[in-house]
This record gives sequence, C-alpha cells and structure tokens, in this order.
Amino acid sequence: MTATILQGKEVAKSIREELAIEVAELKKQGIVPGLTVVLVGDDPASHSYVRGKSKGCEEVGIHSELILKEASTTEEELLAIIHELNENPNVHGILVQLPLPAHISEKAVIAAIHPEKDVDGFHPISVGNMVLGNETMLPCTPHGVIELIKRTGTDIAGKHAVVIGRSNIVGKPVSLLLQQENATVTMCHSRTQNLEEHTRRADILVVATGRAHMIGKEHVKPGAVVIDVGVNRIETGKLVGDVKFDEVKEVASFLTPVPGGVGPMTITMLLKNTVVAARKQAQL
Repeated sequence: MTATILQGKEVAKSIREELAIEVAELKKQGIVPGLTVVLVGDDPASHSYVRGKSKGCEEVGIHSELILKEASTTEEELLAIIHELNENPNVHGILVQLPLPAHISEKAVIAAIHPEKDVDGFHPISVGNMVLGNETMLPCTPHGVIELIKRTGTDIAGKHAVVIGRSNIVGKPVSLLLQQENATVTMCHSRTQNLEEHTRRADILVVATGRAHMIGKEHVKPGAVVIDVGVNRIETGKLVGDVKFDEVKEVASFLTPVPGGVGPMTITMLLKNTVVAARKQAQL
C-alpha cells in the first residue's frame, strides 16, 4: 500500500474559494468581515505567519489590519489596544500573535479578547463551550485537522483515534473534536508506556509532539489515516514532521506532508472563523 498524500494546500484552496463567495455575498449586505492582527516584538517566525494571514485575507476578501508594537510594549498598553478593538464594530476578529514577550501574560491577553471576536478559539469561554459541545469558535489547527480527515471520505464515527501530544493548542482540543465526531479516542504523551501498542490500534493517528521523525512505520496500523501536525527544522535546515514520511507512506492509507499538510489549513480555518464571527455580530 502507498498512501494518498493529503495536500492541505489543495483542501485549503477549495475552502477559500467557498469563503470568497460567502464574503462577496456579505459585502452585498454591507458587511465587510474584518480581522485585526496584533504583533508584539520582532520574532521572525511570527512575522512570517502574519504575512500568510494577511495574504489569506486578501485572497478571500476579508479586510485585514496589522498593529505592530515594539517588544518593550507593556501589558497594560497591549490590553488597552485589545479593549479598543473589542469596541470597534468594524473589527469582527482579533488575533494576538503568540508567543508574546516574557513580561506580558498570555493568559491575561487571551482573556481580554471578547469571545465573539476570539477567532483563534483560545478564550476560556470558547474552550469551555468546545468541551461542552456547544457552538463556538474552534481553535484553528485542530479544526483544520478534522476538516482534512473528513475530506478523505473517512467516516470518523466508530473509529479508534489515537492522538499523540496533549498541548492546549492541538492535542487536547483535537481529541475533544474527534470525540464529538463519535470516535473512540486514546491520548498518548511523553510518559505513555509502550507507545507502539497504542498507535498500532489506531484507525486515525494524529501526531503533534514537536519531535522530528519520532513515528515510524512500526507505529502505524496498515491503512490508517495519519495526520502529522509537527513542524521541526533539522540540522540541514529542512522542515520535517513528527512522522517518518517515506516510511509511513508505505503503510498508511492517507498521510499529510510537512510542509504543505496541516499548515495551510490553520490559516484557512482562521479566515473561516472571521467570516463566522462577522455573521454572528451582524446577527445573520
């Protein structure tokens, strides 16, 4: 068996085309979805991510603004900016790019964003609603993972899913979303013993550890859907995932590449959340 490669950029392109049509319809009703990104400091990776978000907004017709602040910006100054954005009716989505400088509390900043404008899906109210299964803003990467699995034609209901990694950003939320799709979910992490015994039973394997090439073909059940969320830069400068791609593609039925797999879906789900937020705030 050779896996079908799940090109996230192709799925993302299809979703963005659908969003562009939706945004055009909203504009006919006088509603221009707006996203404001706040970037504090000069982290090169953060600047790269922000450029991708701005390009995505332009592609689907979302109005985007970028607020750049120096690393010396105080927490009080940043919270004041968020308050202004919360009150601005033309701003439907607010995203504060992480990580923040060490002197600023990420928890305080995330909590300050109005839940209706929390297009990252990180606010405690958004997370609580997700846990309860209520309609809410879903975190972008986990949402993108679920969309990718669905686009394979896989019926998630009744499948055994194994998630490796328990971060608040990916591992925990993706396990919850899989449960809401009626999968039976096993969560593994750095202290899981006999990891291979768990992963070999997975119909769906989601790997989000941030450890390059930790999952080989011996970990994968033949025919499994494998989603590699990891992005790691190795000594040669090449970007690789948590999965040994060349090995696992000979065993899995579907496999995401790195780069080009989950990454494009993350920004696309951010765009989708912004459009959803605009609709809700316009009470449509």
